[in-house]
Amino acid sequence: MSELPPVGRDGWRTVGISSAAVFMVSMEITVISLAFPEIRDQFSETSESALSWIFSAYNIGVASLLLIGGWLSERYGHKRIFLTGVSIFLLGSVLAGFAVSSEVLIGARIVQAAGGALQAPAGLALVLAAAPPARHQMAIGIWGAAGALAAAAGPTIGALLVEGFGWRAVFLINIPVIGVALVLGRRWLPDSPPSPGTDDVDLISVPLAGVGVGALVLGIVQGETWGWSSAAVIGSFVLGLVLMTAFVVRSSRHSAPLFDLGLYRLRSYAVANVASIFFAFAFFGWLVPLPTLIQTVWGWSVLTTGFAIAPGPLMAFFVAPPAGRMADRIGNRLILTVCGLSGAIGMGLFVANFGAEPQYLSDILLPSLFVGVAAGTGFSQLVGAAMRDVPAHQYAMGGAGRTTAFQMAIALGIAVAVAIIGRPAGAAEALAAYEDSWLVGVAAYVAMAAIVAVLYPNKPVATV
Repeated sequence: MSELPPVGRDGWRTVGISSAAVFMVSMEITVISLAFPEIRDQFSETSESALSWIFSAYNIGVASLLLIGGWLSERYGHKRIFLTGVSIFLLGSVLAGFAVSSEVLIGARIVQAAGGALQAPAGLALVLAAAPPARHQMAIGIWGAAGALAAAAGPTIGALLVEGFGWRAVFLINIPVIGVALVLGRRWLPDSPPSPGTDDVDLISVPLAGVGVGALVLGIVQGETWGWSSAAVIGSFVLGLVLMTAFVVRSSRHSAPLFDLGLYRLRSYAVANVASIFFAFAFFGWLVPLPTLIQTVWGWSVLTTGFAIAPGPLMAFFVAPPAGRMADRIGNRLILTVCGLSGAIGMGLFVANFGAEPQYLSDILLPSLFVGVAAGTGFSQLVGAAMRDVPAHQYAMGGAGRTTAFQMAIALGIAVAVAIIGRPAGAAEALAAYEDSWLVGVAAYVAMAAIVAVLYPNKPVATV
């Protein structure tokens, strides 16, 4: 078997800088859950429904702006938009860390979201451009490992920061890491020319996509708070569907669409994106509510809970890079099938083992390790599988479309889990509710494995 081409020093620098940025941005999805009780005490005059926007504003903002971020990256160059996004995210982190009111904090989260939405597609495009095509899966494996570790380890990192320094530390910790990435990025990241055909983009599609996706995610994340049958939630879904339908129609007819629907004619892109939805739905629907269950049923502290769930994220971090190297040689299909099956086993073990009395090895450690393998073989491999056949001049657009669907699945997975769990009256009722939500996760992981095993094409198409 011939040796794969080297990445080179400049390529490794690009992968490292992009990975550092995606780590901090991804961590903001879950780290806030451990800081929320202190934030609620700090701003006790603010209602619970208003405080929920500290979560919602970030999720909605990222999802609604990703497609726009992808176009801007291709229009003005990946390096410029990446550094702009990182700078905006840094500003939002400073504003959040020193927020004097809940309104300022929510506004800062929106600023963070805008920065995250800009840097994500540009960062992925930089990583893909930095590595030879034969090493793409390995490079994405490292980049994805950073994102997977951040999202999964968010509760653990959040517990340490809150316990040691208070809730503001979960935002202020971004400053040194992002600051270094910004300085090194200006020096080391390669410049990239604009992609062809981006000057005459369909500008009407910009608000259609942004508001349409935002309205759909708004309905998902606020469904439990406002009521799934409320006029506000139904109106959000109707508005989102109408605008997204108009967006699809315009994109199919315009000569320079904001998002090229032709990417979905690539079977690898379409199948991997569908599989990503099932994966994100299952993983985040499990991860985000889990600390609450442990603290409620077992009475463990925030810090103990954070350390208890750490082995799973650590497993993901160690699994992702070698899985990427393996995918460069054997393709994504087998690895992603293992991902879905491992996740289903892990969630099934939670259903079978978790009880009212703490039994850490069987109730948390063993099932978390299986879910960690799923995370390590899922986050980055799903990105690599989706982007495998995307032409180089559409890296940012393809990444933005893929991540938009992923973000919506995250919101949906959390919302469905919260709706299933509800507000249990005691430990027994809580355990039963969580088991129901985990069974839904098992089904999602099995569906993901089946979709990939049956439908994903293991042989690449000719690239453009």
